[in-house]
Amino acid sequence: MSQIALPLSHQGSSDPDRIVIGSANAAVIDALQKPDSWPYKTAILAGEERSGKSLLGKWFESSGMGDVIDGADAIDETELFHRWNRAQEDGRPLLLISDAEQWDIKLPDLRSRLGAALHLEITTPDDEMLASLIETIAIQRGLALGEGALTYLVPRAERSFAAIERLVETIDRLSLERKAPATQGIWRDALEAVQGPEQGRLL
Repeated sequence: MSQIALPLSHQGSSDPDRIVIGSANAAVIDALQKPDSWPYKTAILAGEERSGKSLLGKWFESSGMGDVIDGADAIDETELFHRWNRAQEDGRPLLLISDAEQWDIKLPDLRSRLGAALHLEITTPDDEMLASLIETIAIQRGLALGEGALTYLVPRAERSFAAIERLVETIDRLSLERKAPATQGIWRDALEAVQGPEQGRLL
């Protein structure tokens, strides 16, 4: 499983944000690297909470491939239409990131323009990507997962980016609170705390 290391770091940290590339986003990343092929050089990126949409937007913009409007669905539609027009005049690729489950565009001119754009979506991670996400988040937090963690956690974990982040955060918190290494008892209790007792005890 590969990653993209962003040239951006959290304040006070030398470790850059990393984007895990896997089943959920490989096609999106491939498309983002070919902005000249987008219809009207415009693409709309959607995906679930914490799926890395904003990180991909930062990577795209910092790579010099085009401009990004994050949270485009929350911007005044007339202003967004003007920004789309300016991008067309400048011949500059434009990536719009939407947080809406269903982006209902009211302005007819904007709706027709964006309807012709390339629509990209980050989907649900498979087991391999799930394991890489757990590992990456744990490394970023400085959390040492005990032997067998992925074998235990992956079949039991909810298939969502936000849930995986909460799970690793909870393992880290319980490990610190108990002053104990992150081994099976803590993995189980973290799963129960995040997803309920049935998942924590799943055989």
